[in-house]
Amino acid sequence: MLAIIGGSGLSTLADLEVTHRQIVRTPYGEPSAPLTFGNIRGVPVVFLARHGYGHTIAPHAVNYRANLWALRELNATEVISVASVGGIRAAFTPGEIVVPDQLIDYTWGRKNTYFENGAPVTHIDFTEPYSSALRSRILAAASACGERVFGGGVYAVTQGPRLDSAAEINRMERDGADLVGMTGMPEAALAREIDLHFAAIAAVVNCAAGRGESRQGVNMEKVEEVLHDTMGRVRRIIEALVAT
Repeated sequence: MLAIIGGSGLSTLADLEVTHRQIVRTPYGEPSAPLTFGNIRGVPVVFLARHGYGHTIAPHAVNYRANLWALRELNATEVISVASVGGIRAAFTPGEIVVPDQLIDYTWGRKNTYFENGAPVTHIDFTEPYSSALRSRILAAASACGERVFGGGVYAVTQGPRLDSAAEINRMERDGADLVGMTGMPEAALAREIDLHFAAIAAVVNCAAGRGESRQGVNMEKVEEVLHDTMGRVRRIIEALVAT
């Protein structure tokens, strides 16, 4: 079954015919919200709001371990993670949608593994952090519904909840980052640890600090406008994916 993790701007799936919601408790605590089960075009899907349905959980405080564990326990095998991001690369302007193929983790202090407290030491291969097969299906779905999507990019994951300074963005660019957001890790690594096929859809909602229209600061009101429109297009892509 396909699972969708929604981020800022995607706390519900408007095209999901809801059948039921389920509260799940895991060995790692409670997920961000009850899991919402339903159908898109007759295909079973489960949805989870990463920040809670009232958007009350900050990126650094999300219980990523409980979220992924709960999805797997309730028979999800594939996970699409939707996130809003800032664009570092010049081509990634507000309103663009990116399916990243790499990431750089700048987070700290987050519970980032299931292999602890006496569990055997395990080193997962993270050369390719996203499922190439699932990424290909997302790109094909975008093409099928006529949505322009960039098929690759390096997602820099920062701690948050504050936005970044211009100097920090300059450093990330030197490191090779194309996008910046706050929720890409440890989600991707945790999914790999428990054998979930995982890919991300990143909606660019602003130029990163010091870039383009954010040269003097990020306009949060404009971010909200772009977020609403771009997430509507993300929903179309997800619907097209489920239909294939």
